Amino acid sequence: MARPVLPPTADVVVMGLGRFGSSVAIHLVRLGHEVLAIDRREELVQRWAGELPHVVTADTTDPVALRRLGVDNFQHAVVAIGEDVEASVLTVLALTEIGCKDIWAKALQDRHGRILERTGAHHVLYPEAAMGERVAHMITGKVIDFIEFDDGFAIVKTAAPQEAYGLPLGRSGLRSKYGVTVVGLKRPGEDFTYATAETVVEEGDLLIVSGQTEAVERFAAIT
Repeated sequence: MARPVLPPTADVVVMGLGRFGSSVAIHLVRLGHEVLAIDRREELVQRWAGELPHVVTADTTDPVALRRLGVDNFQHAVVAIGEDVEASVLTVLALTEIGCKDIWAKALQDRHGRILERTGAHHVLYPEAAMGERVAHMITGKVIDFIEFDDGFAIVKTAAPQEAYGLPLGRSGLRSKYGVTVVGLKRPGEDFTYATAETVVEEGDLLIVSGQTEAVERFAAIT
């Protein structure tokens, strides 16, 4: 297999071009990162060849093939293989064998994730579970978007509560009453702005709020 010609700044390799892997790869490219995408399925490689600058067909479980592609020179690796647990684990093992320093791996459930961690993954992702949580918040409350981090910290985008209308954030009492921090505001027809104590909240505003998960959930429930 010929070694692809890659720019010297190439820094992320994405393995597996299903829905999750292709989405990660495309967003990384849009963010300005150099990305090498790999999948053993020729039809997926052909499908994404027009949108991803560097995409090749290869066996990601083979450390020899990965070295030939120069994967050992990449700063980060994303193993986006979910359904084939064996291939997922063997790919992480192959990356570990060639000395990859930062491995992110997708898991379908906790057992799969624990195996990936034991075989060398530095970070384990549960995208289906995370998406399920976000959808649940959007269905059961007035949350427009929800992101939770590992340490019990969360960020939500939600409508401004009526009690804050017409008040600067510093006088609204939202932080002292609910234990959350308003970090940004989006007004209809206007660009997102970072919030300050002088930012006045108006009806129809969307707030970007951060804090402990339970606190931001309580705050979103009152909007």
